[in-house]
Amino acid sequence: MNRKRSLVRRTAAVAAAGAAALVLAACGGSGDGDGPAGHNGHDATAAPSASASASQGQHNAADVAFAKGMIPHHRQAVEMAGLAPDRAQSAEVKKLAADIEKAQDPEIRTLSGWLTSWSEEVPAEGAMDHSMHDMGGMMTAEEMTELENASGKAFDTAFMEMMIKHHEGAVEMAKTEQADGAYGPATRMAGEIISSQSAEIEKMNGLLGKG
Repeated sequence: MNRKRSLVRRTAAVAAAGAAALVLAACGGSGDGDGPAGHNGHDATAAPSASASASQGQHNAADVAFAKGMIPHHRQAVEMAGLAPDRAQSAEVKKLAADIEKAQDPEIRTLSGWLTSWSEEVPAEGAMDHSMHDMGGMMTAEEMTELENASGKAFDTAFMEMMIKHHEGAVEMAKTEQADGAYGPATRMAGEIISSQSAEIEKMNGLLGKG
């Protein structure tokens, strides 16, 4: 009796494997014209998870522009923040710079990951074309040199004045993404940028006595 049951089970397993092989063969597509139909049929059978990920993954041109613009913008902020430990006099400025680096480094990685998943090009490190100067708050090469050459209280003042301008540009870009973007994670990141950088702008204005 037991042997008979196990034989039935084995036969069922073999049949299931055969059916799976047929499905795989259909999905493989033979390249003779019925391949695409096979793929379409397969996509329909795998619909639940595929359609769920597709709905999460919808993005538009505004999302791409946000990611491509925010990556070099964040990179420059991180570069500016990296100057503070050796040059800043104020402990508050050093902490602010560390917070900026801590927040924006992971965002650069996330934004780059989105662009890659969308088959879009990630802006090259150090690439600065003319269009980037139009992005709000970006420092010129001269301003970056001025910051590098400053130290002590002069650095603190220059750093905060430049970073306020830089943050204001990022907040504007994030507001555009919130208004025009379609990709949920990107519009959420835009909200976080608006919230955190607005708070830092307020803090820097207070430190500069412009409260």
